[in-house]
Amino acid sequence: MKGSKFLDHVREVIRTNHFSYSTEKTYIGWIYRFIIFHNKRHPEEMGGKEIAEFLTYLAVERKVSASTQNQALNALVFLHKKVLKIPLDN
Repeated sequence: MKGSKFLDHVREVIRTNHFSYSTEKTYIGWIYRFIIFHNKRHPEEMGGKEIAEFLTYLAVERKVSASTQNQALNALVFLHKKVLKIPLDN
């Protein structure tokens, strides 16, 4: 994850919003995994459909708990609203 200008920008926005370091690490991790899951597509090119696909993968394939899915969702909503400033479609 080091060296990514995009993730550095995300980190900067997280810090501007005064999130804890723990939240920063968690959000960066989920955003990174989301990008990798979608073959390194830029998040600007993705929306609600891709988020739903990622969350379904987490639930069905990875069998993560509901709270973990919610954590991933919160990171991706933050990404779209605060970093990209793009409203999410349903």
